[in-house]
Amino acid sequence: MATLVMKFGGTSVGKGMDKCVEIVQQTIADTRWTGIVVVTSALTQVTNKLLKGAENAAAHGDLQHAQHAVQEIEEQHRVLAGKMNLDEATTQDVMAKVCDHLQYYMQLCQAMGVIREFSARGMDAVGSLGERMALPLLCGALEQVGVPTDAVDASEVIVTDSEFQEARPLMDKSKDKATQRLLPVIEQGKVAVVTGFVAANEAGTTTTLGRGGSDYSAALLASLLDAAEVWIWTDVTGIMSADPRVASDAKTIPRLSLREVAELAYFGAKVLHPKTIRPVVEKSIPLRICNTFDPEAEGTYVQGDGTGCRRARSFETLPGLEDVESSYPIKAVTAMKDMALITLSGRGMIGVAGLSARLFGAVTSTNTSVSLITQASSEQSICVAVTVGKCEQVVQSVQSEFEKEMEVNDIDGISTKQPVAIITVVGAEMCNQVGVAGKVFTAIGQAEVNVMAIAQGSSEVSISMVVQQDQSNLACQALHRLTRVSSPERNP
Repeated sequence: MATLVMKFGGTSVGKGMDKCVEIVQQTIADTRWTGIVVVTSALTQVTNKLLKGAENAAAHGDLQHAQHAVQEIEEQHRVLAGKMNLDEATTQDVMAKVCDHLQYYMQLCQAMGVIREFSARGMDAVGSLGERMALPLLCGALEQVGVPTDAVDASEVIVTDSEFQEARPLMDKSKDKATQRLLPVIEQGKVAVVTGFVAANEAGTTTTLGRGGSDYSAALLASLLDAAEVWIWTDVTGIMSADPRVASDAKTIPRLSLREVAELAYFGAKVLHPKTIRPVVEKSIPLRICNTFDPEAEGTYVQGDGTGCRRARSFETLPGLEDVESSYPIKAVTAMKDMALITLSGRGMIGVAGLSARLFGAVTSTNTSVSLITQASSEQSICVAVTVGKCEQVVQSVQSEFEKEMEVNDIDGISTKQPVAIITVVGAEMCNQVGVAGKVFTAIGQAEVNVMAIAQGSSEVSISMVVQQDQSNLACQALHRLTRVSSPERNP
């Protein structure tokens, strides 16, 4: 059974639900697919409104923000139901379900206002409601045009641990749930419409996969169902070679490997949730990133490193994909902004075993993710990059860990530089080319950008460097000239 999993983002369902419906109709007519699963996000800005209202309730006992959010969200769904020309009975059914969720939301906010606490568990309970309200609306719109659907709350399918806000899927248990809940829907010829972002632990308590996790939901469902492909529908045409607001000549990259996309997602390309890649890599499931508002555009196709894709036909027929990687191995440039570079340094660090482990232990104790690591060969300094918001907490933890060493001057101290940006160039073919790093740093030097730290993984898919944030745009523009889409041969 060739199952296709499609995910529609918040802007797609919020501002282009009619387009979403048309895309599903057209896809059903494609005889390649014997089953279709649609993953929906919350409507535009709904989750932010819900969380802000609950946060104010917990912090100040103030329910006005929550009440205002309820009014706005109810109107947002009602207006969209009108735009989709839902009949009266369907509209009443949809709005009744939306209002039930909003009533539950107010109960949550009232409880948080009393106890003055907005826990991670509470945030998941609140944050999950956006997708749950979008679900009946999208199902109603599809049913209105004759597409049979089954509304599925992902908490019935995806089982996770109890790490609220960033829950980890339990794949074996989820596989059983997906088989029981989704396969019968597909076999009945219905479209399974599933809430993105949402899951539940083994006790049935709502968890979420992290903000922006609807992409991840789609990839997980594709893996659980052994789907043939995953299509991510968003408001941009695929993954671009750079941020078009920074590099005016940025263009959509027609084809990428899964390793390349993993690097791009992690280092700042916001088209995909960073965790999306793993489930599809493990099953060699091709991924396509498409524009809801320009569905005829090719977008970006993503497949494993040239092997293992079970439906490679889509990629083989793409026009204009001649093998130019050897001439232009750099495919894209990304920037992670609002970062801080923390450096631990001192002559007493040389040759001392366990220093790195203690440093990373101190960072880990603050529940902080490190985006970049670099160490001088003399072992006199170690640098880590974290978000600006975590910098102070990390510095305090590291100071506490190395207090004795600083007292006897074995460690000179801890220095920080912020805000900085991590600039990353990505390309799988970089590992086969001599002199790529030289070209990168020559371009940076000619742009008169100062590099504070450098990191390159052994896979050589990417090279990252830390620069002052106010120089990040200049660095991206200089490096983007090394990509094939910006080369003189491609753009005479």
